[in-house]
Amino acid sequence: MSKQLAHKLQNRTLRKNRIRSKVSGTADRPRLAVFISNVHVTAQLVNDSSSKTLAYVTTVGQKALKGNSNMTEKAAWAGEEIAKQAKAAKIKAVVFDRGGKLYHGRVAALADAARKAGLEF
Repeated sequence: MSKQLAHKLQNRTLRKNRIRSKVSGTADRPRLAVFISNVHVTAQLVNDSSSKTLAYVTTVGQKALKGNSNMTEKAAWAGEEIAKQAKAAKIKAVVFDRGGKLYHGRVAALADAARKAGLEF
């Protein structure tokens, strides 16, 4: 691994740890954790006090998203789906955990789609 890539990963890990030290999910207001790779988007609702995942959405294996959908569209789809699952679990408000990524582009698309579908954060 090159020094530049190692430095980027180290900085992202530091940002992620800094965010996680302040953001924690509860039963009333779980944490919406977002992970975005180069190809897929994952979002989950986590109750940190009991260490349980309440809802989980991923783009891995989704046939509806194959083809011409770009990563921003995949992120928006994940935001809508996680909001639907949250409504089914009677969750209205969450705490957003962007996972060390900037609140821009794909992360913002996921958050906006979740807000439009009814989640509050």
